[in-house]
Amino acid sequence: MGPLEILQEHNLKRTACREGILSMMLESGLALSENEIKDELSGHFDRTTFYRSFKTLLEKKIIHKIVVDNQRVKYALDNSLTHKSKHAHFYCKECDSVICLDDIPVNEPEVPQGFEASETEIIIKGVCSTCKKSK
Repeated sequence: MGPLEILQEHNLKRTACREGILSMMLESGLALSENEIKDELSGHFDRTTFYRSFKTLLEKKIIHKIVVDNQRVKYALDNSLTHKSKHAHFYCKECDSVICLDDIPVNEPEVPQGFEASETEIIIKGVCSTCKKSK
């Protein structure tokens, strides 16, 4: 599914900025920080347009936030667009990349009666194969 189909499926108007953000995320295959996306698209859109488009994609749950730690947040396309199920993420401490681990499904844990879980995230931290080879 390409950017145009994603926007149509979510009943969103086609804009160059939205398409640019989605194209970059689809091509990357990795979770990206807001700055990585913004820097790549700099010069094409003003800051307000970028943030408005980014916020809309978050609100429509086309992209989701992955909190790596207190200082790092990455964004990835929603599971339903790219993956078959909820899955774990791997964070490389060397190159700062976040990779989806599709083969590691995440099951929703049972919470005590009266509690309601809104999301479950599993982030495995370490060194990716590329960084490990370069050592």
